[in-house]
Amino acid sequence: MATAQLSSTISAQILSRSGSYGVEGNCYESQLGQRFVSFRPTGISSASSPGSSSIQGFRLRQSLFEGDRGKGRCSWRVEAAAGVDERIAEAEVGKRGSVIVIDNYDSFTYNLCQYLGDLGCKIEVYRNDEITVEELKAKKPRGVLISPGPGTPQDSGISLQIVRELGPTIPLFGVCMGLQCMGEAFGGKIVRAPNGVMHGKTSPVFHDEKGEPGLLDGLPSPFTACRYHSLVIEEATFPADQLEVTAWTEDGLVMGVRHKVYKHIQGVQFHPESIRTQNGMQIVGNFLKILDRKEAADKEGVETQILESV
Repeated sequence: MATAQLSSTISAQILSRSGSYGVEGNCYESQLGQRFVSFRPTGISSASSPGSSSIQGFRLRQSLFEGDRGKGRCSWRVEAAAGVDERIAEAEVGKRGSVIVIDNYDSFTYNLCQYLGDLGCKIEVYRNDEITVEELKAKKPRGVLISPGPGTPQDSGISLQIVRELGPTIPLFGVCMGLQCMGEAFGGKIVRAPNGVMHGKTSPVFHDEKGEPGLLDGLPSPFTACRYHSLVIEEATFPADQLEVTAWTEDGLVMGVRHKVYKHIQGVQFHPESIRTQNGMQIVGNFLKILDRKEAADKEGVETQILESV
């Protein structure tokens, strides 16, 4: 019989049909690489939580983005075993804020959420008309993902305002409509694509991030991307004083942008969350790396200011 060794301790918040409650637990790893957890309730009465035997009924699945072990960016999904009256639980390692996803009323939003969750990211999702920019800012998010959606940037609720007001300080990832919001927010025009509607069609996408790691870091050039759009940033009005093109199609349509000053503002016109896009999960993972670099730079800046004031 394989033995198991204690690998870490975690705190968790169990989300159940009857409410939520805190737990602490020990995570064990067997010689076969299997992980499981033993939970115990914390700070709650037995009347408001299942008994310890029910807690033991959970099994643990850990999601970690490759290379991020030990950095605190991971989540634990605790799945109810058979017969346990709970559905979903999450335990988060570390005290970092969430990535907020702005849903522009598009079903693809939840594919992006799935990718973020699989990469161990804590997320909150709000439709573009159910939260204000001030409320969003008060949440102190690690970053904001602006989702695809129908219509034009003018139909995207607070998305344009997010780019204009939060972009300088908070990392932004625009997908499809999100990229178009970036184009319009910085002075470009959004127009009909010259080749008409692209609905679920794939194209080779070329990229050059000029030696700076970004959303497309580590991808081949070209790579295959799935496109669902009829609008693009107009070439004649592209705000080259603000944005730089990081990706494009064979016929020169903009497929990726990055802000020239605020490098943490980046977007793609295609859909990384589509199963037909090559390396889509890696693209979303690269956004999380952008968050890490921004946090490290901010911390270094604060430490420098403290030293200068001494």
